[in-house]
Amino acid sequence: MRRTFAAIAALALVLGLACACAPSPTPTPATYTDAFAYCRAVGNIDEPDARYSGDAAPAAVVAALKTATGASADMPAELFVKGTYWRCMDDKVYGCFVGANIPCWSKANTDRTPDSGAVDFCKEQPNAEFIPAFAIGHETVYEWRCKDGVPEIVRQMVELDARGYDPNIWYALNP
Repeated sequence: MRRTFAAIAALALVLGLACACAPSPTPTPATYTDAFAYCRAVGNIDEPDARYSGDAAPAAVVAALKTATGASADMPAELFVKGTYWRCMDDKVYGCFVGANIPCWSKANTDRTPDSGAVDFCKEQPNAEFIPAFAIGHETVYEWRCKDGVPEIVRQMVELDARGYDPNIWYALNP
C-alpha cells in the first residue's frame, strides 16, 4: 500500500512538473468589428490590420465623417462608403473622404525633389507661376512653380499631423 501511494505521489510530482514546464499556448489576439474600439486598442496604425474584422467603411465611421465634413444630410451614404478611408491616431479614429481628388490613400509627400510630371510641365511652361496638382501630384505639401524651365518650391503649404498626413483632409471622429 505504501509503495502504491509512493508511486502515485511520484507520478503526480512528475506530471505536475511537466505541466508547469510546458509552454502555455500563445493567446489569440483580440479582433474588433467596432472601429472606435479597435483604435482605442491599437493606438496608432495607418490602415486596419488583421485585428480589425468589421466593414471596410463602418457605418459609424461614415456617419461621423459626413458630420465632420459638413456634408449635406441628403448626400447618399453609398457615395461616402465608397470614398471613406480611416486610420487610428492617438487611440482615436480619423477619417478622410476622397471627394474631388483628395489623396486619402497616402501620406503627404514631403519630397523636395520634383517628380517627372513637374519636370515635364516646366519644359512646356518654363516660367509658370505654379505647377498644377495634375502635374506635381495631389500629395505634395509644397507649392511649386517653374523658373527658367526648372521646378522649384515656393513654400510649404501644409504642416503635417504626427503620422505624416494632411490634417486639413483628415478628421478626428466621434462615435
